[in-house]
Amino acid sequence: LAVTPASIDAVVLSHAHLDHCGWLPALVKQGFKGTVHASPATRDLAEVLLLDSAHLQEEDARRSNRGGWTRHQPALPLYTVADAKRAIARIEAVPAGRSVRVGDARISLTPAGHLLGAMSVRVEAQGRALVFSGDLGRSDDLLMPPPGRVTQADVLLIESTYGNRRHPKEDVQARLGEVIRATVRRGGSVLLPSFAVGRAQALLLVLQRLKAAGEIPADLPIFLDSPMATTATALYEKHGKLLRVNKREVAGLTDDVTLIAGPKESARLTRLRWPAVIISASGMATGGRVLHHLKSLAPNPRNHIVFPGFQVGGTRGAHLIGGATEVKIHGEYVAVKAQVSHLEGFSGHADAEGLMDWLRAFESPPERTFV
Repeated sequence: LAVTPASIDAVVLSHAHLDHCGWLPALVKQGFKGTVHASPATRDLAEVLLLDSAHLQEEDARRSNRGGWTRHQPALPLYTVADAKRAIARIEAVPAGRSVRVGDARISLTPAGHLLGAMSVRVEAQGRALVFSGDLGRSDDLLMPPPGRVTQADVLLIESTYGNRRHPKEDVQARLGEVIRATVRRGGSVLLPSFAVGRAQALLLVLQRLKAAGEIPADLPIFLDSPMATTATALYEKHGKLLRVNKREVAGLTDDVTLIAGPKESARLTRLRWPAVIISASGMATGGRVLHHLKSLAPNPRNHIVFPGFQVGGTRGAHLIGGATEVKIHGEYVAVKAQVSHLEGFSGHADAEGLMDWLRAFESPPERTFV
């Protein structure tokens, strides 16, 4: 960092996705002693994500040392579970609409859609205001309301994940229903590689609606093979008032869904021989339990692998939607004969038009805008 962690007074967290909160335990490890300000739902989700991240860091270091494939002697985790717990203890909840003081500055949060608890951040000091958009959601998101409006900033920092493109005009529920019906008819299973927080809950909602409408078989087995997604789904129910869906639907997200806990249950699931829908992490097939399901399902042309959302270039997900005929998993090449589809309509980010629409709420242009 450009400054020493101990000199930082406070951190403001826009939301709980790991690319926003994932360095906090390292910051604390390096001497940060201030407060982390975040919404109540972000605090709850960040706890789940940071503990999981720290566990994976420790596991990766152990594996590297055991296998000898590291230049470091020994390989060390970026942070440990103990570091994550210390970081979590520093997070204080700031509800939307309430402000907190940090020195001469006042900080307030505005709901940003995108993810449970996600916020835009406003920092006011010396008569001037800086606004960070955070990750902005869509006006038609399945779970989250549209982003709240911000009307003034002297300096603006705005995200641009979809800044150069528009989301396709597709009905993701109807499309997923078609995919599942066609796959089940030929005796195959549908694999949905999914992010555990946000995307998995949106998929569960759509699957429940498809069953309720009779558009997919009522007795079709659905499996959620991600302990983190299971925990996150419970938090979505806890903070259900923040969602745009009614309480009954939120409570029913896992109705008739088999929640896979331990690795032995997950391994048994890879040997399943009848049609099913499997939701498993990670969302870009970069790691996690989904890789075991890919190894099992990809070689069979009856199956269908559906990626719901954006795939970063270079990931297995990007290779698969790009038409790869084989992928490397756990050191060996796996043939891809299953059908592969990409449902971009599940993205949780505002597209180019959504970003411009959010900006139009400003009463006057900021003096400077950083994209």
